[in-house]
Amino acid sequence: MIRTIAPKHAFVLDATVLNVFHADKGDGLPRHSHTYAHIVMCNAGAIVIRKEHKTLHLTKNVQPVNLVADEWHEIEAVDDGTVFVNIFAA
Repeated sequence: MIRTIAPKHAFVLDATVLNVFHADKGDGLPRHSHTYAHIVMCNAGAIVIRKEHKTLHLTKNVQPVNLVADEWHEIEAVDDGTVFVNIFAA
């Protein structure tokens, strides 16, 4: 079970929202969906993204992932001290 966390930092610039999450192993965003697409990047540690037909593993060395609108997904930290970012249009 993923422990839900809130962003450590949240910014809105023009029409872009950037949420920065600081997570330990097992923390993240449980299964959800929304009407907008967003980009997820991992800046430290590691995360796993689970979505309808795929599981993705991200670290700082992996290209950010675009998650499409209206598709369920969840994000879970694999390591303590993980930092990941969600970016989307407001």
